[in-house]
Amino acid sequence: MSPASLIVYVLVFFLIIIILSSFVTVKQGTIVVITVFGKYRRILTPGLNFKIPLIENIYSKISIQNRSVELEFQAVTFDQANVYFKAMLLYSVLDQQEETIKNVAFKFVDERNLMQALIRTVEGSIRAFVATKRQSEVLILRRDIVEHVKEQLDTILEGWGYHLQDLQLNDITFDDVIMKSMSQVVASNNLKAAAENEGQALLITKTKAAEADGNAIKISAEAERQAAQLRGQGIALFREEVAKGMTSAAKEMQTANMDTSVILFTMWTESIKHFSENSKGNVIFLDGSSDAMQRTMKEMMALNQLHTDAVKK
Repeated sequence: MSPASLIVYVLVFFLIIIILSSFVTVKQGTIVVITVFGKYRRILTPGLNFKIPLIENIYSKISIQNRSVELEFQAVTFDQANVYFKAMLLYSVLDQQEETIKNVAFKFVDERNLMQALIRTVEGSIRAFVATKRQSEVLILRRDIVEHVKEQLDTILEGWGYHLQDLQLNDITFDDVIMKSMSQVVASNNLKAAAENEGQALLITKTKAAEADGNAIKISAEAERQAAQLRGQGIALFREEVAKGMTSAAKEMQTANMDTSVILFTMWTESIKHFSENSKGNVIFLDGSSDAMQRTMKEMMALNQLHTDAVKK
């Protein structure tokens, strides 16, 4: 092979390499930054792209996908309690605009410096917030801490070309002494709540029992009052009917010219019969004289006359 032919083959070989290197394939979720002699030139989007060989160079490949990093750091509260955080930081490139990609590519020397600045900024923001709160408040302010960090970092990260997607505080702990004291406080509060609930239940039980007893006494008293009233009314009606019957019988006997003492005698014998049938005693004393009978008859007739006058009024 002659020297001329060899030179041609070498030139063709280098030409093929140059042509092949002119085509750049960019993966999905990636942006390629192109420079010319060290100066920013343009960006290449996902797909097949062309660049000028030997002039345009690939400076960096930037992923626009979400990225995460785990953090572990310590903070001190306002009342000098140590708080230990375990967090997960989720961030990404702000957008695919050219200015944003330039900030991402040229703001930091490399990825390690970016991560160091990002982590220290997040830790510093959380420490500044926790330093204004008491130890007892930190656990219930998890959401407030996240919102504070995002509010503080959004502007800073946008200047770097990034956006804070989410910050999750997975674990918040204290020193062992504080954790034990917190457990004791929770246990004592639970015992206190249980005692209060038991006392309230006992009070309610006794109150309801007292109310039930009071209602029972009221019902019993009301029933007794009504029963006594009805008994009195029954006795009064009985006496009224007896008086009416005896008065009517006496009048009829007087009309027939009969002796009214017969009525008294009949009542007297009926009374003796009733006493003998129902009494448990052995001796019965009765005034069976005519004077006593006449006196009783007059009293009953006078009672009937009073009732008649009352009805007419």
